[in-house]
Amino acid sequence: MRTVLYPGSFDPVTNGHIDVIRRASAIFDRVVVAVARNSEKNALFTIQERIELIKKACPDLNNIEVSTFEGLMVDSLQKFQAAAVIRGLRAVSDFEYEFQMALMNRELNHKCETLFMMPSPDYSFVSSRLIKEIARCGGSVEKFVPPCVEEAIRQKFTGMKS
Repeated sequence: MRTVLYPGSFDPVTNGHIDVIRRASAIFDRVVVAVARNSEKNALFTIQERIELIKKACPDLNNIEVSTFEGLMVDSLQKFQAAAVIRGLRAVSDFEYEFQMALMNRELNHKCETLFMMPSPDYSFVSSRLIKEIARCGGSVEKFVPPCVEEAIRQKFTGMKS
């Protein structure tokens, strides 16, 4: 069974993330979507909320597993028995950072192969950071995230204003 690891913060998961997950699930036998535990980031959603939102956004994909990881991502390859890591690239600026990360990961673990996947052009400009900024300013994020995520974001920001 060929497993790929798709790590990220997914705060929140976007249509671009879902696009990569769906296409990876068509290529690999098993896709582990690994939500990073990073205490340095000021997350909008808890780890458990992010896991649930990813699962709700992909109910028809029975070859994905949503889990978490902490520490070095390369250490998670063995934990999840993954053959490779998949990373989404939206722009050239993403490539520079991801290229450096891939080389460092391979230096840390010579078995760490990184595959880059571009999202559909419809989502090439979408980022979790921008989604949160738009929502924080009262804008609609309907076109950029799955319906379950849009609802969760609306509830978060409505609760924050109360």
